[in-house]
Amino acid sequence: MMQSITHTVANMPDVVLDASGAIFYSAPPAFEGHRPIYILGLNPGGNPDTQAENTVRRNFENWQRQTKPYSSYVDEVWEGTVAGAHGMQPRIRHLADALEIDLRLTPASNVVFVRSATEAKLEENKSELLDACWPVHEAVIENLGCRVIICLGGTAGWWVRERLGADEQCDCFKETNRRGWTSVAHRSQNGIFVCTLTHPGRADWRNAQADPSPMVNRVLKLAGS
Repeated sequence: MMQSITHTVANMPDVVLDASGAIFYSAPPAFEGHRPIYILGLNPGGNPDTQAENTVRRNFENWQRQTKPYSSYVDEVWEGTVAGAHGMQPRIRHLADALEIDLRLTPASNVVFVRSATEAKLEENKSELLDACWPVHEAVIENLGCRVIICLGGTAGWWVRERLGADEQCDCFKETNRRGWTSVAHRSQNGIFVCTLTHPGRADWRNAQADPSPMVNRVLKLAGS
């Protein structure tokens, strides 16, 4: 299983491997065995100009050397705070607690591995980037038997649904606050579920009025996970 995934990564185009970016947000142990959930953001944060040396290739080489369970959402220090405490980290940890999953043993990545200055810039190269990166996600989903893909934000969810053909809506959650943002779940013909959640960088899932966790739990039951 792991060999198939690493082989697929290594065979991505050099233009992607040598671009500023990152690949997996959990260590190799999360990509072994059966993993029903796969978490996907849109693309890595940061600045591609000031982080030009932090390439996808270098990040992948460092990832391969990790042997212990690890999650960027739990173990990394972001913006000089304490590990797992900045921005969307505690919100994703809240979701994991509600789903009773261990983030260190849950595969996580981004739909696109390349950093971009803006989402609009990413959109310009959407087709090429998806064509380059999607085979890696296919390998993860197929080899680990992932049945539920949790997407952080609408764009990530839209791009994943396009690739999986997930167009049958099966559940939704509308926030009960004045904002009323919506998280939606769709099912593909081959039984893979895509949960497009409000972005945890903007929505505080720890607030019951904005918490999509109950919907995701319902989807997990639908998926038999």
